[in-house]
Amino acid sequence: MVQLTIDRQDNIGIIRFSNPPYGYMDGETESELDAALTVVEDDPEIQAVIITGADKDVFIRHYDVGVLYQRSKAMADRGLTFDPARPVPESTIHKCYRRIEAMGKPFIAAVNGTAMGGGFELALACDIRIVKDGPYDLGLPEVNLGILPGAGGTQRLTRLVGRAKALELMLLGQTLTPKGVLEFGLASFCVKGDVMKKALEVASLLTARSSRAVGHIKDLVQGIDNRSIEEGFARERTLFCDLMVDARGLEEMGKMATGIRDIRDPALAHLKTN
Repeated sequence: MVQLTIDRQDNIGIIRFSNPPYGYMDGETESELDAALTVVEDDPEIQAVIITGADKDVFIRHYDVGVLYQRSKAMADRGLTFDPARPVPESTIHKCYRRIEAMGKPFIAAVNGTAMGGGFELALACDIRIVKDGPYDLGLPEVNLGILPGAGGTQRLTRLVGRAKALELMLLGQTLTPKGVLEFGLASFCVKGDVMKKALEVASLLTARSSRAVGHIKDLVQGIDNRSIEEGFARERTLFCDLMVDARGLEEMGKMATGIRDIRDPALAHLKTN
């Protein structure tokens, strides 16, 4: 059964996940996500991407623990042991989440329900998170099964909320409500009703901007941990100058220089939590 569908609304790519009855992620999800990312990356008309759940009240519940258990048994039966001195290679899910971060197009996670484990890790890999208010569980409670978040969750959560809060959530195996996610600073908006409406509103604002400027800002922010502060400042200076000579930058600055527009974008006034 196909789990991911892709469609386009104007310059917005929309990826929807569906795997009833439980909404679990598995190996097929990984393969389909990899293919979907190639589609949106190769389509020059797509300037922003929304990832959401197609089924009511479920974004991606979490990775299928039955699948993980079978993999675990197979490794244990072979007598495999693991040591950080011999790093395990990235699998498809790891590569997909890193592709989302590295791609020059902004990704919005429209979290329409429960998202734990691998599903929440997917949301963490996106640039902007919008959550739907309701009785949903969000977070990384893997420690309750004697394991840990294995698709980048320990690293991305810590970078977003800091060590103390990340340790609190993961060591205690806690999940958060959508409002709790907003309070932790893990989501930009917590909305009542249709989360896709807000996601499309945000995506439309992003696509109205210079795609080159949006891509450069994302590059500078997402890559900050891979560069020294000197390298980061140097890259910022260079990309700033690149935009200074870009046609879009020249056009917009020219409008302001002649009094046609202001640096403040009035569209931002509509970005309020519903």
